[in-house]
Amino acid sequence: MKGGLVSETGAVLHSERRPTPRAEGPDAVVAAIRDFISHLATAGDGTPEGVGLAVPGLVSETAASYAANLGWRDVPASDFTTLDVPVLLGHDVRTGGLAESVFGAGRGISDFLFLPIGTGIAGAMIIEGAPYGGSSGWGGEIGHVPVFPDGEQCACGQLGCLETYASAASVGRRYSLRAGLEGVRAEQVVSSDDPIAIEVWDEAVEALSLALATYTLLLDPSLIVLGGGLSEAGPALFDPVRTRLVKRLTFRDAPPLVPAALGVDAGMLGAALLGWRAAGRPDLGPDWSTDVRSAPSVS
Repeated sequence: MKGGLVSETGAVLHSERRPTPRAEGPDAVVAAIRDFISHLATAGDGTPEGVGLAVPGLVSETAASYAANLGWRDVPASDFTTLDVPVLLGHDVRTGGLAESVFGAGRGISDFLFLPIGTGIAGAMIIEGAPYGGSSGWGGEIGHVPVFPDGEQCACGQLGCLETYASAASVGRRYSLRAGLEGVRAEQVVSSDDPIAIEVWDEAVEALSLALATYTLLLDPSLIVLGGGLSEAGPALFDPVRTRLVKRLTFRDAPPLVPAALGVDAGMLGAALLGWRAAGRPDLGPDWSTDVRSAPSVS
């Protein structure tokens, strides 16, 4: 868990991380979030005006309906805090996309894809300036687009999902399996020049370019923003994906492919925007700085 106390000017007055007690069950996770929010609230002068929370799974502004990896169902927003202030919830990836849209890499762009690539892959579809969740909240599950229909089985039960080939966890896992090693991380695969690493990385790039080409042809985004830990591979990721995307889109231009501006802070800052919106300040954010990671106020 990552949390922060953020002022109306976007200054991060305090931030810190805590482990998620997932093994202790859903009630323990909710209690840990309550305690975390209460702790963060003491870092400033007085009570915060609102709380924003980015959570995984199916979520509305008022309830966390379901999260498979956390085990909770139908948790009202009010259960996450003991503070007597308004609360808004958001999907974790879409909340990060909101921050990138309002003052990050997608600032001023009405239609783009925010795709963080980390342990898993999910996208935030920004359409007409707002994150789009679809009819039931499942919109953006690009990690489960089958890029290789006869490929490896995904944890979701399908075959050949993008996430099975191109997430950071899968890149490390697939290399470890083929090389007969244990615990290899994705960044080690990217930086290695041995044949197995090159093959695994090439398959990840191929899978990602296929998924992005499909998305582009369906929704015609002005921009594609890649974030998450794997995006820090830099040119080793962006250059080959960009080249293959251009080649696949034979009859039209490919959208620009750029790195996220907010890095691992996107979700926290998106939650801050939700908190200020809960407090009746939807106008805040467009003038916030993207340079939050170097701010001396961040603990």
